[in-house]
Amino acid sequence: MVNVGEILLNLWNNSGFAAISAGFLDGGWQNLVMLAISCVLLYLAIVKKFEPLLLTGIAFGCLLTNLPGAGLYHQELWDQFMAHEIGYGTVLLEGGLLDIFYIGVKTSLYPCLIFMGVGAMTDFGPLLSNPKSLLLGAAAQLGVFVAFFAARASGFFTALEAAAIGIIGGADGPTAIFLTSQLAPHLLGAIAVAAYSYMALIPLIQPPIMNWMTTPEQRKIKMVQTRTVSKTEKIIFPIVVTLFVALLLPDTAPLIGCLMLGNLFKETGVTDRLSDTVQNALMNIVTILLSTAVGATMVGSNFLTAQTLLIVILGVIAFGLSTVGGLLGGLVMWKLTGGKVNPLIGSAGVSAVPMAARVSNTVGQKNNPSNFLLMHAMGPNVAGVIGSAIAAGFLLSIFGG
Repeated sequence: MVNVGEILLNLWNNSGFAAISAGFLDGGWQNLVMLAISCVLLYLAIVKKFEPLLLTGIAFGCLLTNLPGAGLYHQELWDQFMAHEIGYGTVLLEGGLLDIFYIGVKTSLYPCLIFMGVGAMTDFGPLLSNPKSLLLGAAAQLGVFVAFFAARASGFFTALEAAAIGIIGGADGPTAIFLTSQLAPHLLGAIAVAAYSYMALIPLIQPPIMNWMTTPEQRKIKMVQTRTVSKTEKIIFPIVVTLFVALLLPDTAPLIGCLMLGNLFKETGVTDRLSDTVQNALMNIVTILLSTAVGATMVGSNFLTAQTLLIVILGVIAFGLSTVGGLLGGLVMWKLTGGKVNPLIGSAGVSAVPMAARVSNTVGQKNNPSNFLLMHAMGPNVAGVIGSAIAAGFLLSIFGG
C-alpha cells in the first residue's frame, strides 16, 4: 500500500524549501536575500525601465541560480576551471543549463557578438565629419583609470579586480563584461549590474555635472552643421580602424574586430541581409543568453560581500569622472576654437550610445531651444565606444598575461 506520508516527507526533503531551512545558517539565508534582490532588479527593469532588455535577463538569471537544488549553475565548477583543474569539457558534462550559457561569457563570445550588433547599428558619419571627436571619446575614459587607482588604493581589490571595476567608467556593458570575465569573473554580477544601472541613470547623473562645469553662455552655443561624409569614407573607416587598433593593441582585436565588421555590414550596401540579422535576430538571441548567464554568477557567497557595495560606489565615481573628463575635453576645444564648440558634447564621450548624446542635446536645448547638438554629440559618443574598447584592451594587455 502506498504510504502517502512517506511520499510527502520525501517530497519535502528533496525540495528547495527544505534545503533553505536546513542550511539557513550555512548559506541558506544568502539564497533568500539574493532571491529578494532578483525581485528588486526585476521591478527596476520592468516598472522603472532601467535597461530592461539586459536587466530583466540578469535579474531572472540571479533568481534561477539561487534556487537551492535546481543545479542550474555550479560555482564550484568554475572555481576549479579558474584553477586550471578542469576544462570546458567537464563543464559541459557536469554543469547545468546556466553553466553552459556561461561558457559564452567566459570565452568572450557573447560580448563580441553584441559588439557586432552595436557596430551594425552605429553611424560613424558624425565622427568622420569631425575627427576631433575622437579626442573627446579618449578624454571620457578618465574615470576608468581614476577608478582603477582608487580601487587599488582601497586595499580591498587586487590589480585585476581594480581593472575590471575601472572599466565601468567606460559606460559600456559588453566591454565591462568582456574584461571582467577575463580578469575577475567572480565580480561579474556586481560589475554588470552596476554598469547597466548607471547607463540607465545617465539622464539623472550627467546633467548636474554638465551644469556645474559649464556656464549658461557656453551651453547656449550653436554649432555649425557638419560636412556630409561619403560612402567610400564610411567603408574604409572600419577597415583602417581594425588594422590600426588591432596592431597597436592585439588584445582589443576581438571587440574592435566585431564592432567594425558589424559596421562594415551596414555600410557596404551589399550585405543588407547580414546587417539586418546582426542588428535584430542575432542581437536579441545573444542578449538573452548574455544577460541570463551574467545573472547566474550572482550567487550569494560572491555577491553579498563588502566588495559589492564598494564596487557600486566606485562605479558611480568612475562614471561621474568619465563625464568630467569628456567635459574637460569639450572645454579645451571650446577654448581652442574661440568658442565655436559647445563643451556639452564632451559629456557624450562615454560609450552609452545614443543616450549620452541625447542628454547633451537635451541640456543644450534647455538653455537654447533652437540649439540642436545631437549630431555633433554623436561623434564623441561613437568615439567613446572605440575608446572604451581600447581602454579594455590596454588593461587586458597589462593584467591579462
